[in-house]
Amino acid sequence: MKDSFGRNINYLRISVTDLCNLRCKYCMPEEGICKVEHKDILSLEEIYDIAKVFVSLGVNKIRLTGGEPLARKGIVGLVEKIAKLDGISDLAMTTNGILLKKYAKDLKSAGLNRVNISLDTLDENKYSQITRGGRLSDVLEGIEAAKSIGLTPIKINTVLIGGFNVDEIEELVNLTRTEEIDVRFIELMPVGEASKWAEENFISNEVILDKVNALEKVERLDPSSPAVYYKLPGAKGRVGIINPISCKFCENCNRVRLTSQGKLKLCLHSNEEIDLKDKLIQGEDLEKVIMDVIKQKPEAHHLEDGQYITDSMYQIGG
Repeated sequence: MKDSFGRNINYLRISVTDLCNLRCKYCMPEEGICKVEHKDILSLEEIYDIAKVFVSLGVNKIRLTGGEPLARKGIVGLVEKIAKLDGISDLAMTTNGILLKKYAKDLKSAGLNRVNISLDTLDENKYSQITRGGRLSDVLEGIEAAKSIGLTPIKINTVLIGGFNVDEIEELVNLTRTEEIDVRFIELMPVGEASKWAEENFISNEVILDKVNALEKVERLDPSSPAVYYKLPGAKGRVGIINPISCKFCENCNRVRLTSQGKLKLCLHSNEEIDLKDKLIQGEDLEKVIMDVIKQKPEAHHLEDGQYITDSMYQIGG
C-alpha cells in the first residue's frame, strides 16, 4: 500500500484506550482525563475488523498502544485474534510496564511478539514524581517477566527531559552492556496540552553522544525505523536515538495511527483525522476508504516551524 510519495505503508499503530494508570507530566493532566462515552470508543470487535482490512491491504506490522493498553479489558483476547491474521509478521505493544508482570505470560501465549516499555528514570523517587505516583519496582518486575517468557527483544523508551534525567544517561546506556535490551532516547515532543511544558524542558538528543563518547554507530537495518542506533563496544544491546524535532525522518515514514475513538491519523504531528469508526458503522467499503485516504498522507511534519497538534499523546496513541 503506497502513499502519494511512494512510501510503503505497512505499519499500523492502534490505540486501544485513552485511559492510563499513570499521569506522566508530559502526557496527561494531573486530574486525569475527561472520560469518553463507551459508545464513542472502538469496541474490540471494531478494532479487529479495522485491523483485518489494513492487513489485507499490506500492513504486516501492528503495535498496540494506549493510554495504557493493558488497562483495556479483553486485551489478551484482542492480541490473540490479531496475531492469527494471515500476513502479520510483527505484533508488538508499547506499555508503561506497570501491569506487565501480571499479563506477560498470557500475552506471549496469545501471540504477542515483543514489548516496548516506557521508562524515563531508574530513580524510584524521580519515577514517582514524573508519573505522579507510579512505582518503579512494578516496571522493573514487568521487564523481568517479559524477559523470562521471551517477549523480546525488549526496547526501553526514555524521553529525554532537561533538568530531570540527563544525569542518568550513562546509567541508562549501561543497561545495554549485559542485556539484550535496546534503550531508545526520544526527544521531548511539543504535543497537545504539554506543548509549553515540553518546550521549556526540551533538550537535544545530541547530549547523549557528548556524554557517552564510547558509543559507536551501527548499521541501520530498517530504513523506516525512526531510531539511529549505536552500541557500546562488546555490548549485547543497542542505544537508539530518536530525534523528531532536531532531525526529521519523514521521508521513510511507513506508519499510520488509529486512535481509540476510531480516527485514522496519517501523521502523528497533524491534526487531520479520518473517522473510520463512523464509516464502519455506516457500512462503507473500508478497503476503498483506506486506500483513498492513504494518498493524503503528508510528505512531512512541520514541528520545526512551531506547527504543533492539539491532541495529547494519550489521545493519539504514543
